[in-house]
Amino acid sequence: MVIWYWSLIGQADCSFAKMVDVAKDLTAGTVGGAAQLIVGHPFDTIKVKLQSQPAPAPGQPLKYSGAMDAVRQTMAAEGPGGLYKGMGAPLASVAAFNAVLFTVRGQMEALLRSEPGAPLTINQQVVCGAGAGLAVSFLACPTELIKCRLQAQSALASAGPTTTVAVKYGGPMDVARHVLKSEGGTRGLFKGLVPTLAREVPGNAAMFGAYEAIKQYLAGGRDTSGLGQGSLIVAGGVAGASFWASIYPIDVVKSVIQVDDFKNPKYSGSFDAFRKILASEGVKGLYKGFGPAMARSVPANAACFLAYEVTRSSLG
Repeated sequence: MVIWYWSLIGQADCSFAKMVDVAKDLTAGTVGGAAQLIVGHPFDTIKVKLQSQPAPAPGQPLKYSGAMDAVRQTMAAEGPGGLYKGMGAPLASVAAFNAVLFTVRGQMEALLRSEPGAPLTINQQVVCGAGAGLAVSFLACPTELIKCRLQAQSALASAGPTTTVAVKYGGPMDVARHVLKSEGGTRGLFKGLVPTLAREVPGNAAMFGAYEAIKQYLAGGRDTSGLGQGSLIVAGGVAGASFWASIYPIDVVKSVIQVDDFKNPKYSGSFDAFRKILASEGVKGLYKGFGPAMARSVPANAACFLAYEVTRSSLG
C-alpha cells in the first residue's frame, strides 16, 4: 500500500513537471513570436504585395518594379501604417501560433532524448521541427489567408482594368466574416492548406535543424548552454534564412491561392498555380518578393529565437 501510494505521488510529480515545461514553452514561444512579428511584419507586407500583384497587360509595366518601389508606393498611398496592414490577424494569433510551434517542438525533444536534459543531434532537431510544422499548419493557414488578403488588396485593387476585386476588407474580422459567409464557411478559411503544410513541415525542419547546427558549431560541441546572446542572434538569423531559402516557391503558390477570387478563380489548385506561374513568368515568378522575405527572415527570426531563449532561461 505504501509503495503504491508513493508510486502515485511520483507519477503526479512527473505530470506536474511536464505541465510546467509546457507552460514555460507556451510563455517563451509567445514572447518570441511577438518579437518576430514586430520586427518582421513590414518586410512581410512588401513580400506579399510583390507575390500577389497580377501579371500586367501586354506592354504595361508591373505595378511594383521591386521591393523599394513597393515600399515607396505603399508609404505614399497608405502612410507608415500601410506597412503594418494585416498585422491584426497574426497579432491576435501570434501567442497561439508560436506557443504551439515551440511547445510541440519541446515535447518532441523530450520524447527523443535518451535521458532528461540530454542534448539532441541535429537530425533529431530536424524531426522535431517537422513535427512542430505539421501541428502549426492548421493554425497558420486561416491566419495567413486573412493576413495575405489584407496585405494584397491595395495591389490588386489598382492593378488595372483587367483585375476585379470583389470586396474591400475593413480589417481581419471583416475578412473572416466574408469568407465564412460567402466562401464555403469554415472550409474557406483553410483555402491553401496543402501549400501551407508543404511550407511549414520542411521549412520548420530546415529552420530548427539549422538553428541547432549553428549553435553546435559556435559552441564547439553538442552542449550549447553556455552560448551568449550574440551567438543566439546569429543562429536565429541563419535559421530564419534557412526556412525561406528551402520553401520560397511554395510560399508564392500559397499566397496566390489564398488571394485568388472565390467566384472566378484563376487557379484550380496548387499544382495549377505552380504551372501557370512558371509558364507566364518563368522561374523568376516563383521568387517574387524573395528579397524582402530574406531581408525579413534574418532580423525577425534572430529576435524570435533570442526572445524565446532568454524568456525560457529566465523561467528556469
